[in-house]
Amino acid sequence: MTSPILDDLPSAWRDAIVGAVPPAALAALDAFLAAEDAAGATIFPPARDRFTALALTPPEAVRVVILGQDPYHGPGQAHGLAFSVAAGVRVPPSLANIHRELASDLGITKPVSGSLTGWAKQGVLLLNTTLTVRSGEAASHAGRGWDAVTQAILRAVDAGPHPVAFLLWGSHAQKAAAFVDTSRHLVLPAPHPSPLSAHRGFLGCGHFSRANAFLADHGRGTIDWAATG
Repeated sequence: MTSPILDDLPSAWRDAIVGAVPPAALAALDAFLAAEDAAGATIFPPARDRFTALALTPPEAVRVVILGQDPYHGPGQAHGLAFSVAAGVRVPPSLANIHRELASDLGITKPVSGSLTGWAKQGVLLLNTTLTVRSGEAASHAGRGWDAVTQAILRAVDAGPHPVAFLLWGSHAQKAAAFVDTSRHLVLPAPHPSPLSAHRGFLGCGHFSRANAFLADHGRGTIDWAATG
């Protein structure tokens, strides 16, 4: 079927998931987004940035998956990478805790920028399960069809030829473990880095060093976690 969503996906990802997304879910998502546009709703991230994570991290390059929920819903924050904000944008609390864990785990000095583009370019797929949101309305586009698309992406990563580390922070992200073959891939669960839950085990989880150890053991190099922007 033809679909604006599929048409806009980077070609490598489109080829990887074609046929895996139920047509009814795609049709519902396309219709919902068209209705939002017709109503004049302000949607984040801007359409040009909707698939930034997929554009920067093609299927064959994925070494780590970090799964978020939905994009930041404040003006200027979301730019298509889970947990990331563009350079010059104030660092949100969850990302500040990610920076704290980087310092604790690897001794990395707090980055100047909140951008995680440098991770994406190294094979860290920074994927939200819902890829759009209304301004000021968290989770406003959840349950509208994006899950079918992102689940197909996760299944494609799981079925790929190389072992991958999945960093699943929070109960929502941890549901993705159902799509992962743990005999091939590494799954690291932890509480969400939000200030509401980070102290329950995200801080001190050591996921960055553990992911690198797994990648090195499987001949996939390591991520330079200090190269964020």
